Amino acid sequence: MTNIHFIINPIAGKGIRYLSMDLLKSIFNVEEFTIVIKYSKYKRHATELTQNSITEDAHIIVACGGDGTINEVASCLINSSVKLGIVPMGSGNGLASNLNIPRKILNSLEIIRKQEVIKIDVGRVNQKYFFSNTGVGFDATVIKNYESNNKRTLIGYILACFTSINELKHPKKLKIHINDTQFEIDPFLVFISNSNELGYKFSLTPKASLQDGLLDVLIITKINKLKMIWFGFLVLIKKPLLLKEAQYYQTKQIKVQNKKQDYFDTQADGEFLKIKNETLTIHIDTKALNVISPILA
Repeated sequence: MTNIHFIINPIAGKGIRYLSMDLLKSIFNVEEFTIVIKYSKYKRHATELTQNSITEDAHIIVACGGDGTINEVASCLINSSVKLGIVPMGSGNGLASNLNIPRKILNSLEIIRKQEVIKIDVGRVNQKYFFSNTGVGFDATVIKNYESNNKRTLIGYILACFTSINELKHPKKLKIHINDTQFEIDPFLVFISNSNELGYKFSLTPKASLQDGLLDVLIITKINKLKMIWFGFLVLIKKPLLLKEAQYYQTKQIKVQNKKQDYFDTQADGEFLKIKNETLTIHIDTKALNVISPILA
């Protein structure tokens, strides 16, 4: 018998989401699968539920929610034989889209039933795992503002972007260590990605791959508000690197230092995160997670 646990964020995306036992039994034959359903109730609760499922000998743990829920579940499964399944229920669903997992629940459940597994790379910023992206600067400010409003939709992201343009305070003189070089910048954005999609089909790192053993890094120096709007347009047309101030790298590790303060305002997989350290060390763990997914395009 395959022991499969579903960890569901019921308020992911646009509203209340539930998966009934009857629906799951219609996909997963009870003669082959033991089905357990758990609902998260607060931030980080999905991590607790996942840890409990591991002690309960789950063979597959399915994260049902957005990138934040997937992060909480998947962070417990690094270098484990337990397989991660994904039912995308969030607003952006960037990682699921990069993995070619469909948004329709029945279709994503059918993929999980087939149990075709691939190994993907995992990013880590200090001791925090990320699977899609992390960053310092504008994107972290956007996520902070997005979390403070109640609109878990594309409109909510757009409103958070405009709010962030008006209030962004640039970190001063960050020192970057990457590919045996060092330099200092006043950044608008330092964006580090493991996947090629943010969500809603937007991308800042179109060359990124979940399986190439590399992080893709986009660095943009301080720009004025007019150029911020121009950059937003370039993102919409999927050509962010046309911005003159943009620099693009691929690397296994990057260090970001800030001597002016002992913390960073960052984001990881669309969740705001304050890291109390003057140095961020971001690196890649290759092929560290077993994910049930169609073959990557």
